[in-house]
Amino acid sequence: MATNRTFTMLKPDAVENGHMGKIIDMIINAGFEVKAMKYTRLTEEQAKEFYAVHAERPFYGELVEYMTSGPIVAAILEKDNAVADFRALIGATDPAEAADGTIRKLYAESKGRNAVHGSDSDENAEIEGKFHFGENEIF
Repeated sequence: MATNRTFTMLKPDAVENGHMGKIIDMIINAGFEVKAMKYTRLTEEQAKEFYAVHAERPFYGELVEYMTSGPIVAAILEKDNAVADFRALIGATDPAEAADGTIRKLYAESKGRNAVHGSDSDENAEIEGKFHFGENEIF
């Protein structure tokens, strides 16, 4: 069942490169309402837990190192068809393959440093949102 909320995380490269405001403006201008937001830094333990699904992949260690290298911005967004619309807004994981005008086309450095995370399903949006914001009825 589709919900109208999704989770996003502006990654360390987007924060470090000063793109937070531009990305948040794009999100709001695309019709999303920010329901919760926080500026934080993941610990190694948190990053390992959040990305546990990738633990067996060869890039897992680099991913954890990257995601703990600087602050992130975590947010819960609301809009009809939130997950699919947000995935369209951020673009393909590889910015070289992302559509013009998408967040990753504009602000990502590479496939590995791709500026922003977006939940890939309603179920994962809820899991990821609760991971960052707790069980306070965000979903």
